[in-house]
Amino acid sequence: MGSSHRWVGLAFLAALIALAYEPLHHRLKVLGALREPASMEVAESDFVTIEDTMQCEDLHHYALTNTLFTACEDSITPRFSWFPPLANFKTPSYGQGSIHVIDPKTFKSQRLALENFSGPLITHGIDVIPDPDAPETAVYIFVVNHLPNPEFWNEGKKDAPKARSQVELFHHVLGSSAATHVRSIWHPLITTPNDIYAESPRSFYVTNDHYYREGLLRQVEDIVTEAKWSTTIHMQISDLQAKGSDAGLTASVALTGIQTNNGIGRGASPDEILVTSSQSGLLYLLEPSAKESKNENDKTLKPLEAVYLNSTIDNPFYYSDPYRTGTGPENDASGYLLSGLSRAVDVPHTHTDPAAKDGVLVWHVQLGRNPAVRRWETRLLFEDDGSRIRSASGAVIVPINPASEGGKKKGWLFVTGYLAESMVAVKVDL
Repeated sequence: MGSSHRWVGLAFLAALIALAYEPLHHRLKVLGALREPASMEVAESDFVTIEDTMQCEDLHHYALTNTLFTACEDSITPRFSWFPPLANFKTPSYGQGSIHVIDPKTFKSQRLALENFSGPLITHGIDVIPDPDAPETAVYIFVVNHLPNPEFWNEGKKDAPKARSQVELFHHVLGSSAATHVRSIWHPLITTPNDIYAESPRSFYVTNDHYYREGLLRQVEDIVTEAKWSTTIHMQISDLQAKGSDAGLTASVALTGIQTNNGIGRGASPDEILVTSSQSGLLYLLEPSAKESKNENDKTLKPLEAVYLNSTIDNPFYYSDPYRTGTGPENDASGYLLSGLSRAVDVPHTHTDPAAKDGVLVWHVQLGRNPAVRRWETRLLFEDDGSRIRSASGAVIVPINPASEGGKKKGWLFVTGYLAESMVAVKVDL
């Protein structure tokens, strides 16, 4: 009897190990603990470094004008002592970041003069949407701004948060050299803002990538998959002309239950919204709950599906292939583009070191060819050990006409990173 019980106990232990192995193994793969950084070979003519694009965390392709929008830092060094998204609060930064427009044909970056704006701009996630009153000639640009909190740094309130992050709203006439500041947006529910999804100039979603700004419990959020404490907030603006950053606003929690809720973007259809769990390596496909409830005032988001990737992932982008010739990956290169780090496990030690390297991975995700089985296929589109670009937090594809490539389907992959000295462009096969 004793021997039988012993074997039952050993079998139970083996079952527990088997159940725990796959989640643990995936976790180690996501953090890069089992991976060595590597670099993909690229012909010299197929690789471009874009000047004056320092530490641009996010990137958007505006298809109407075939231009790229991003927000960058204007100096390399401050981010290594002040970047709240990495819990780096050593020395507050009051620098002036910038908004850039990039021509994907010339690979030239143009800074926009920021009119009616003189405050610090510590850049992070952005979104760009058409001006509903002039959809073909102007856009609104939302930018996350990680300001130091004067209550902590100037007034000595040590129980106050060290950062007072907010969102800046700008208006830009396409083709002009300036963006005009419309207003600042701050609310107590905006705590650790990362990325933005705008429905209109008056309505947008913003992700809080952590619940805790720093400390042990923030580290728990990064490591423990079940620490699903981050949120996505919906903001409604009733007054675009309000002078106070907290005036004319209504906020509500739109999404919970995701670990390190990070990038947010547009999906394959008008109703599809993408949210990434950076530390879990999960891409969530969501839709507005109002689609089902028929209640237009319902601003919550409903998760439909999660796609696993084998690294941390950041801002999502959906590429719609204009040269598709049929269905299936062999005829249609449309898919989700996710960028991340090859060894996120090293970031706690590297993110304050200007000389360190952080390797990058860019994934292309598509549904498999068998329509009877819903199976996701993931392809590594670009990899670098940090020598050509350090960190990857945003990537988009600008298509190339196959007629100019001998009938081959190719595109320019633009990759940017929150610690990168420059954005890069790589010609890739699609």
